[in-house]
Amino acid sequence: MENLQTGLLLMGVGMVTVFLILLILIYLSQGLIVLVNKIAPEEEVKPRPVAAPATGGTIPSGTLAAISAAVSMVTGGKGKVIKVEKK
Repeated sequence: MENLQTGLLLMGVGMVTVFLILLILIYLSQGLIVLVNKIAPEEEVKPRPVAAPATGGTIPSGTLAAISAAVSMVTGGKGKVIKVEKK
């Protein structure tokens, strides 16, 4: 019975130790992230100018509108149709 108590005590001490070390690791990681963000903030990306869609007169306007709507829906409004060519 004494061996069982000693084993349970060692298991409890080991689990608490691992838990505390993981907490220390989490807080040190968060502190490192804050420190790095203060020292070297992320650069802002400037969007490039977008040219107007070129149709070349060969694609009907309804088809172009459907393609533009599909691209907009799939990309969540972030995608733009730059050029459409008929092959």
